[in-house]
Amino acid sequence: MLQRPGDMQRSAVVVVADKTTLKRPFIFANAVHMALCFFMLTMTVAWHRDLVQTGKLVSSVSVVLMYVIEIGCLLLSVLGVIGACKGKRWCLILYSTGMAAASQTIIVRTALSYQDLYEKRVVREENKLLSMMPLTATNKANRTLLYSIQEEFECCGLIEGYKDWGSFIPASCNCQYPGKCIRLRGSATLGAPKNQYVYQEPCLPIYVSELKLAFSLTMAIQFGSGVFWMVLLVMSIKLMGQIKRKQEFMALLYSNRYVPGAF
Repeated sequence: MLQRPGDMQRSAVVVVADKTTLKRPFIFANAVHMALCFFMLTMTVAWHRDLVQTGKLVSSVSVVLMYVIEIGCLLLSVLGVIGACKGKRWCLILYSTGMAAASQTIIVRTALSYQDLYEKRVVREENKLLSMMPLTATNKANRTLLYSIQEEFECCGLIEGYKDWGSFIPASCNCQYPGKCIRLRGSATLGAPKNQYVYQEPCLPIYVSELKLAFSLTMAIQFGSGVFWMVLLVMSIKLMGQIKRKQEFMALLYSNRYVPGAF
């Protein structure tokens, strides 16, 4: 069956219109966003379960806030994909409103609170370790914490290295890596085994440095998330405009009042 010239023209124009849409990139970007949100939600659930099982105290407001943000962003992406697939502008309007609020909140909050939170948390953790001095008189809980820090960061003591432990140097200070060790010769520390190899570097500078890095990465991820949400917001606004123009174009095309070059 042969198509009329007018029908062929309409089909060609529709194909061209579909190729200029942001629909596929927008859906792909939101699919990536949904995967990231689901991963973060899974990690939050696992972290929360671990806290409950170990009996550690954590602010319920912080936990609830994390769940709300992650579930909310996941649902927003689902809403955005539905709007893009079905051509529902009201879905994209809700999506863009949510993304605008979320992106601006996290970017402004990160920018304003970075220095204050950074200094407070780092100083608090540093003072917590310093309060354990002298290590020869610290309690069992502190010793257990320090042992784990020494093993993880391959260091010994807090300020003056192995000397902080006095005559008792724990096994977590034992070193087996050339370049990181110092050999004790018996007289260096009373009661220490002769020719014992221990980590040379104290733990406090290393721990604080790693803490600063971890905090900076966390803040960078938060800021990056806000920027990514801004990109999704711009894409959704542009897509809404394309959907509106396409709907107007299709209505005009099938009303037989289409004039080539009008769109």
